[in-house]
Amino acid sequence: MQKQSPLLRLWELGEKEHGGLIRAIFSASAGVLCGILPYVAAAQIIIGLLTDNRDISYYLRWCLIALIGFALRAALYALALSMSHKATFSILKGIREQMLNKLPKLPLGTVMDISSGQMKQIIVDQVESMERPLAHLLPEMTANLLAPMCILVYLFILDWRMALLSLVSIPVGMAFMMAVMKNYGKQYEGSVKVNQAMNSTIVEYIGGIEVIKAFNQGKNSYAKFSERVRANASYFYHWMKSCQMPVSISRALAPTTLITILPAGWLMYRAGTLSAETFITTMILSLGIAGPLLAAMDFVDSLAKVGTIVGEVDSILNSEEQHHASQEVQLTGRDICVDEVSFGYHKDQEILHQVSLHIPSGTMTAFVGPSGSGKSTIAKLIAGFWDVNQGKISLGGFDLKEIPLSQLYDQVAFVSQDNFLFDETVRENIRMGRLSATDAEVEAVAKAAGCDEFIRALEHGYDTFVGGGGAHLSGGERQRIAIARAMLKDAPIVILDEATAYIDPENEAVIQRATAKLVKGKTVIVIAHRLSTITDADRIFIIENGRVAGEGTHQQLLETNSLYQEMWKAHIGAKDGEIA
Repeated sequence: MQKQSPLLRLWELGEKEHGGLIRAIFSASAGVLCGILPYVAAAQIIIGLLTDNRDISYYLRWCLIALIGFALRAALYALALSMSHKATFSILKGIREQMLNKLPKLPLGTVMDISSGQMKQIIVDQVESMERPLAHLLPEMTANLLAPMCILVYLFILDWRMALLSLVSIPVGMAFMMAVMKNYGKQYEGSVKVNQAMNSTIVEYIGGIEVIKAFNQGKNSYAKFSERVRANASYFYHWMKSCQMPVSISRALAPTTLITILPAGWLMYRAGTLSAETFITTMILSLGIAGPLLAAMDFVDSLAKVGTIVGEVDSILNSEEQHHASQEVQLTGRDICVDEVSFGYHKDQEILHQVSLHIPSGTMTAFVGPSGSGKSTIAKLIAGFWDVNQGKISLGGFDLKEIPLSQLYDQVAFVSQDNFLFDETVRENIRMGRLSATDAEVEAVAKAAGCDEFIRALEHGYDTFVGGGGAHLSGGERQRIAIARAMLKDAPIVILDEATAYIDPENEAVIQRATAKLVKGKTVIVIAHRLSTITDADRIFIIENGRVAGEGTHQQLLETNSLYQEMWKAHIGAKDGEIA
């Protein structure tokens, strides 16, 4: 299949604003054509002086034409830029909206594979870099190519010999520029990669500053940070240095059209084969050829960048989505059935191997097992974070793929050990569970979750901003707000993924009381390392190496499953150690 042109793809992305861009192109082209008038006027004025024309009105007329041409060029150019920028910023907004709307539809694994630094660069920096190709390249490059063409057509009408002579210096100068542009696409792609590496390191360094300070790794971490920054600077320095000489030669040679026109034109004039009027007009108009072409050449780097930019944007826009039905289904129950499911985050790495289990509606089910055994993966598959390609997961008798993602997400409240809080107020973070909730409902659910007291003790109470990721709150406070958010959602299925794994005993008691209210009357899936918290579960599944290694009640597993016995003994021993 033939690869689509990046410029054509960029034009497709701006489909809704084609009218504005086309009007900008016409306006800029008309402006450039008007810009030729001063050259024509200058030629006529010089001819008038050489022919001893003493009619003052003649010179005033051509001065007025030059002034009108200059004014129209400035006005039409400004109008073109205004229209193109208005269209461009609308397009950039639309592209960012498309990308942000796309992300929730992607499998979680696809999103996790893209670092936050790279994601920021694509959505913010790379989309922003489309402004020059869209707002300037299309109207200005088109217009700047049109102007020399019109001049050349006019010169060929006057004298084809002089028209050809006016072109001699331009290809010589452009040849040096082409030498630079030959590898520009690959060089720009390399600059994007080195910049992404730097951005990812910066985000990692800032995000991990607490760990860096705690473990006194500032020197090592800063060395990695500074190395990436220097690598980025070095790449651009050597790239620009390699371009400096040929670009300078190109810009020096291309405008020197008079080098050929003056001597050859003078000889033809002396031989009587070229009129003085044509000679002068050719000299003046030839000066207007190289300028627009060099201005157009300034956009060649933008053309070379477009392929990389569009590729980065399309890496998100064209990523494979989760394929679910669009029509909501009528769920009569909440039974969950996992049937012969095999799954891996990447196609070449399978984590789950033919897992089958059944979770009846209204029951409490626990997943236990060694770290990395696949417990959380099963829970996230049930929540719809990924789609399975082998096997089947059903809810209420419907394959998850038959349930629209929005409806599926409404069915599940997911509480993990590291819940994310937005840099918003406490009130708005809780309200994320149900955006239509009133302030009274938010505060009521906060009381039920056991966090009303500490919230009111904050500087601005419920209107206190929690900081990025909830940085202004303790781990226990963040977890209680996350549970309040889940309670407000009031979903029929609740998944608790190590919800109290890193919480101190005091907070754990509060959170467990809040959790008991959250799960009342619902289908509950608990993933836990602390086996004492799930002894009352209706069914416990032991997950080992991506397979179901046993199932039953706590008592049944203690009697029949050696792995569960070892885990229980280790857990009880750890608790005894804590007590001691």
